[in-house]
Amino acid sequence: MKTKKAIVLGASSGIGMEVSKLLLNDGWTLGIASRRTDLLMELKDKMPDRVEVETIDVNSEGAEDLLLSLIAVVGGMDLFFYAPGIGKQNTTLEADIETATVTTNALGFTRMIGVAYRYMARHGGGHIVAITSIAGTMGLGPAPSYSATKAFQNTYLQALEQQAYTRKLKIRFTDIRPGFVDTALLNDGKNYPMLLHKEDVAHEIMVAINKKSHVRVIDWRWRIITALWRCVPRCIWRHLPLSVKDKKK
Repeated sequence: MKTKKAIVLGASSGIGMEVSKLLLNDGWTLGIASRRTDLLMELKDKMPDRVEVETIDVNSEGAEDLLLSLIAVVGGMDLFFYAPGIGKQNTTLEADIETATVTTNALGFTRMIGVAYRYMARHGGGHIVAITSIAGTMGLGPAPSYSATKAFQNTYLQALEQQAYTRKLKIRFTDIRPGFVDTALLNDGKNYPMLLHKEDVAHEIMVAINKKSHVRVIDWRWRIITALWRCVPRCIWRHLPLSVKDKKK
């Protein structure tokens, strides 16, 4: 049987790390990358014959070449799993938070998804899976740049899916939209509702990958909530006092 080969970007922690572990358990050979390699090396030490490691910052100018180099070392890419992202509540609209979020979640995302897409277009296809967020459903006042960039990611993947179909490319896309997940991204002292465990999210992602789902909102509670959000008229949405409270000490 042909060895399945996956590249996981943002694999050093959180969902990316959990998905990497599940892929290994499912028999995949991996190329894993992130800005920090110490945690990646721990995974490689467990299965050195099936894991390759690279240091990649999606905002660096050399990120594209490093990703292509990792793909070459692995020997190809059937699956590209994209997990990097940043986001903070920014009710005072601090400029550095907004611009950093756009740089990573829009420009970095576009840069790396583009590399994977062009590679698969040249090499017979593949599967691109990206973690976006339910935050892209509507504009969220507490996190303007975060919700806007997640909406960008949703639309970009949809556009690439249409383009691939038009070009008759065998590239599949899965847009993963989790609710709040207990990762370092939310380690800000806030009390987030219906917090999901990263292990449970990773298992549901594997189901979506195997089923080749187009869009997967995680979990069922957030599927209901986002469906309701879409029904709220703009004239009402703009008046909703959205906020996440600090944890009680």
